[in-house]
Amino acid sequence: MQYLVMIYTDDALLGALPEGEFDTLMHGCFKHADELQEQGHLHYSQQLEAPTTAKTLRVRNDRMTVVDGPFAETKEYLGGFNLIEADSMDEAVRIAAEFPWSRTGAIEIRPVRDMAAVRRRVGA
Repeated sequence: MQYLVMIYTDDALLGALPEGEFDTLMHGCFKHADELQEQGHLHYSQQLEAPTTAKTLRVRNDRMTVVDGPFAETKEYLGGFNLIEADSMDEAVRIAAEFPWSRTGAIEIRPVRDMAAVRRRVGA
């Protein structure tokens, strides 16, 4: 059976870490992820950019609205995800608008962080 493990972050707690501690934690995280992959437990992992880089779109009565940032109503829940390739946020919004789920909930579009660059930076 597969499980989605979602990582939620508190920027206030991250910001309170001593200098260099984030990179140390990320280095350890990458090493552990590599071990889990070797053991067959981890299939894929990815970081997202900050919520301030996100857009959320909804379509109601054939009218599309796009707002800055993540914005889910309390009755909405994460039902799945798609990883897409786009040249810009505008193109990503256009592609996401083609999915029908914006009519029954919301679609958050957020850039994926370049994990290879983070790995290089933390020496993992």
